[in-house]
Amino acid sequence: MECIAEMPPAPLDRRPRKRQRLGWDVGPAGMHQIQLGLCGQEVVNAISAVALGLSSGGIVSSQLNQGQTRDGSPPLREDDKDGHYVFAVGDNLTPRYKINAKMGEGTFGQVLECWDKERKEMVAIKIIRGIKKYRDAAMIEIGMLEQLGKYDESRSSCVQIRNWFDYRNHICIVFERLGPSLYDFLRENNYRSFPIALVREVAKQLLEFMHELRLIHTDLKPENILLVSPEYIKVPDYKVSSRSPTEGSYYKRLPKSSAIKGEALFQTHENLEHLAMMERVFGPLPYHMLKRADRHSERYIRKGRLNWPEGCSSRESMKAVMKLPKLQNLVMQNVDQSAGDFIDLLQGLLKYDPANRLTAQEALRHPFFTEGLERRR
Repeated sequence: MECIAEMPPAPLDRRPRKRQRLGWDVGPAGMHQIQLGLCGQEVVNAISAVALGLSSGGIVSSQLNQGQTRDGSPPLREDDKDGHYVFAVGDNLTPRYKINAKMGEGTFGQVLECWDKERKEMVAIKIIRGIKKYRDAAMIEIGMLEQLGKYDESRSSCVQIRNWFDYRNHICIVFERLGPSLYDFLRENNYRSFPIALVREVAKQLLEFMHELRLIHTDLKPENILLVSPEYIKVPDYKVSSRSPTEGSYYKRLPKSSAIKGEALFQTHENLEHLAMMERVFGPLPYHMLKRADRHSERYIRKGRLNWPEGCSSRESMKAVMKLPKLQNLVMQNVDQSAGDFIDLLQGLLKYDPANRLTAQEALRHPFFTEGLERRR
């Protein structure tokens, strides 16, 4: 007997439910202006409360929701060695969804393109690995996405969660099906850089939404910027913090620089080499920050400076650092108009010391946006 528990389609209802259910489904939303009433910490607290309610109230446990065998279910298969769900194209994922194609795979699990038989539309379903830590993280993400949806009432900036359910020990999160990611688009176009006007528009949308929510997206990279139209984006994969983020992909790609340059800027997985690349592009790390380093950082920092090139692991590593251009040269190589404003904006956003870094609100008032938009008119 396999257990499936899923909420039927229903409009988003703020009234308390009579009983807890495994999952939820969001109906079509009207178009409204965002009315943000909570500060960042309050939003995070609310998100935490939602997440705790989801994970501690028995909602996740399939043992509390004994379902029945459904006709058309695929054969039971063992997960692969990494805990990923094993499927075949054409399988049903519950009677409601039919698997059409695999869209991608990551640390968390897989994303499948599926046909929603009830809504008669294609959706993207994130199938989380059947491992406790990833299941727990998925429940936090679900709580946060529900909370974000309350503040993005126009459904214009966040990727919308349609439904979620627990299927064969895999949390499945159903999203609207959108266009390719910024990274996919770059790859399909042979990594040709974007026009500066498009970079300005995308950056403005990102800054406006993050500023309104007062949250930090700790995994913002080209793979997590989805294109809805040539000038319109949505952002998925929210892992948020109101203070200092500690999670996220190690291998960061600066979204704006990737869009301008057409490729990842820091292509490394080594900490010291990564820091050396940052110094090469952005300039030296501030002494007042380096001197606070503890003994665990001695491999990277010696006598108040980065241990480079002394700590270099190989000649190839040295070459990888030295071939990188300075930030000013990087922009000048790829941008003609607005280059000066764009360089100044990037320098403000990429300050090493957070105390000296531009806030989202300050960045939105920068001449790169204000004067650039005026020129377009």
